[in-house]
Amino acid sequence: MTLRIWFPIALLSAAVLSPGGAPAAAAPGAPPEDADPAVLAAPAIPDVSLVDQDGKKIRFYTDLIAGKIVAVNFVFTTCSTICTPQGARFAELRRLLGEKAGRDIHLISVSIDPQSDTPAKLKAWSEKLGAGPGWTLVTGEKNEVVRLLKSLGAFDVDIKRHTPSLLLGNDRDKRWTRAFSLAPAAQLAGLLDGLRKAAPGLKTAPKEGK
Repeated sequence: MTLRIWFPIALLSAAVLSPGGAPAAAAPGAPPEDADPAVLAAPAIPDVSLVDQDGKKIRFYTDLIAGKIVAVNFVFTTCSTICTPQGARFAELRRLLGEKAGRDIHLISVSIDPQSDTPAKLKAWSEKLGAGPGWTLVTGEKNEVVRLLKSLGAFDVDIKRHTPSLLLGNDRDKRWTRAFSLAPAAQLAGLLDGLRKAAPGLKTAPKEGK
């Protein structure tokens, strides 16, 4: 059963799901940082073969998810509504995370229009928005991308109906949640930091000189 979450534009709190997949009511007006991130059953993510914005072949789970703390959004480059704001928010979030981006926390954008979105198009699109280290964009063969989107609860036959859903996860501790992808970057950073702190055993790269 595919999980579908709808986010009103005014909603700035994280959406939560019970382990069985049914929507759970959130306290009205509660900020995302007050929500328990461990509210979504860990998705069974297939290790599909894709390519990133530089044309590099990758395995989605092995290379981007395994053992990491991630934020995953869903976009396409010809979108004229929510995708550009989502990309701009990821760029803002990446800057806010600073040295954590690409080290402790990884941002991933999955194209929901793989037949149109080539690596070059994804790269050009993201560079206009402020791409940088820690933000990976992926596309690939349609069947592989559809398989991935279904596993992440982000598939729709009509890509124009997609919603600003953001999947946040700590793969090491199997802690996952969903959030509104256009929420303030500071609130999203707070959720991700909460997931990071929930994994005291997670190894991070040492700073230079140490």
